[in-house]
Amino acid sequence: MALLAHAQQAALERASPSWQPEPAAFDLALEHGMPPLNVQALQGDIDIQGELEALLDALELHVGEAQRPLLAALRTRSEQSLRQLAGQVLAGESGEAPTRGLMPLVAAALQVAWLRLAHRLPQAPARPSAEVRTLCPCCGSPPVASLIETEASCSGVRYLQCGLCATQWYLERSICSVCEQSGKLDYLSLTPHADEEDDNATVAQAEACGDCGSYLKIFPRALDADVEPLADDLASLALDLLLGEEGRYRRSGFNPLLIAEG
Repeated sequence: MALLAHAQQAALERASPSWQPEPAAFDLALEHGMPPLNVQALQGDIDIQGELEALLDALELHVGEAQRPLLAALRTRSEQSLRQLAGQVLAGESGEAPTRGLMPLVAAALQVAWLRLAHRLPQAPARPSAEVRTLCPCCGSPPVASLIETEASCSGVRYLQCGLCATQWYLERSICSVCEQSGKLDYLSLTPHADEEDDNATVAQAEACGDCGSYLKIFPRALDADVEPLADDLASLALDLLLGEEGRYRRSGFNPLLIAEG
């Protein structure tokens, strides 16, 4: 995952996608408080082949033999096939078994594409309206997790973070990020055994709602100043597995890199 993150950074800096939005393309959406990078509106325009090629080029010299067939398979797929995989990723689907191993790399390329677009916005979107305040104000995606800050200027403030474009936005604490109820919230986490050292087990908490039966992970910086919601969501997969086995709560967080069999 560290290699993939480095490859994403290289692709972001070096790639020149064939499709670039017009300078005023987002003005109307920003003016009316709509997500300017709406996933449904833009996924047909994204240069998925260009973004993916740049990512694969950055990965090529660093992956092991077990991963090379995945890179080769992606390089030979048609644009139509890649767009189909991208659509499955953005819809949170698990895809077909033969292509499931390709989807995290497609997801990584999509993250770069949307972050690139976010950098091109002329201004930050306004705080989302009450009707959609639990969705990303940039691209309209659900959050991957939430973060409790510790800096003096925003100590104790909760921000949701988008798993696609990395935007963070404010949502008050102690309300469910799905149904916005507050009466039946519980905070669940894993506790390591006495002879084990697993800092992530205690940093990751599930904010579970008894009203709608969903949960979203929450990461307090007070427990780990370097926590990163996207990466630490993957690192705390054991918490998802345990909650899935219990069957009481369903995951609401959207992490494009996490492709689970449906």
